[in-house]
Amino acid sequence: MRALTVDPEAPESLRFADVPEPEPGPGEALVEVRHASMNYGEVRWATRQPPGSVMGYDAAGVVLRAAADGSGPAAGSRVVAFGPGAWSERAAFASDSLAVLPDAVDLADAAALPLVGITALRTLRAAGSVLGKRVLITGASGGVGRMAVQLARRAGAYVIASVGSPARGAGLGELGADEVVVGLEPVEQPVDVVLENVGGPHLVAAWNLLAPGGNLQSIGWAAHDQPAVFPPNGIFSLGPAKSLHSFADPSHPGPDLAALVGLLARGELSPEIGWRGSWERVTDAADALLGRRVPGKAVLDIGPAAGAKPTASAPATTR
Repeated sequence: MRALTVDPEAPESLRFADVPEPEPGPGEALVEVRHASMNYGEVRWATRQPPGSVMGYDAAGVVLRAAADGSGPAAGSRVVAFGPGAWSERAAFASDSLAVLPDAVDLADAAALPLVGITALRTLRAAGSVLGKRVLITGASGGVGRMAVQLARRAGAYVIASVGSPARGAGLGELGADEVVVGLEPVEQPVDVVLENVGGPHLVAAWNLLAPGGNLQSIGWAAHDQPAVFPPNGIFSLGPAKSLHSFADPSHPGPDLAALVGLLARGELSPEIGWRGSWERVTDAADALLGRRVPGKAVLDIGPAAGAKPTASAPATTR
């Protein structure tokens, strides 16, 4: 079958290749992938994967063969999936990494949910109740950020969305942000929770905005190789302890995927697709992601849907 694989010598380190058909384990379903979405980190760090590895984690499609142990959805079910090897014509996913889609949910919209949706949902959950609290979301224009803005507002928070430029803040107010700011300097009052997607010095500045008892969830590191350097006594704070937590737990995502799909089906969550087109143009999508020209997610159409037209929201030069 055909798949997108790692090739350090290819543009954006991605190349199409013929690879063996997946061999599902007893608790895995074989899925025909119709759409897959790309995450910034996957593209940025593709060369850290062994050459020849099939890329991607986010997919939506149709179950070709149900799991042999009887778990998970039946053959013919429309599903959203999270697991390795998603950028391929067919992939095997664990039963607890799948969620069945209602007819009202478009497959391409569902493909945009897994990694960013699970990350936003679980980091907000880890921060505790945000009802009535001030929640700062940095890097809010990206996939995780846009999901987090929606979920935090739905949970009753006062949401402050921080972006890198005025243009990157477009649409965040409509998604639920009470304030959209460029950088962190405009944030004058302490915040109770930070969902931090930038890293480096930005993380240190965000920590300094936390109120006593506040919680910072470190999610991403868009600052690449810039370290987060705290000055001596920089983490000292009088009063209730402030806390910093890392996040990297996408395990057993099925129930959370189902919850996100439910919100999407009821019109309470937007998938925020900023680029969509055939996977034949994957280098265009990767270049747009790395150039920060995609608000939200990039979705690749695979197989029968590969002829779909790119979204009008993506400038012609980035499609």
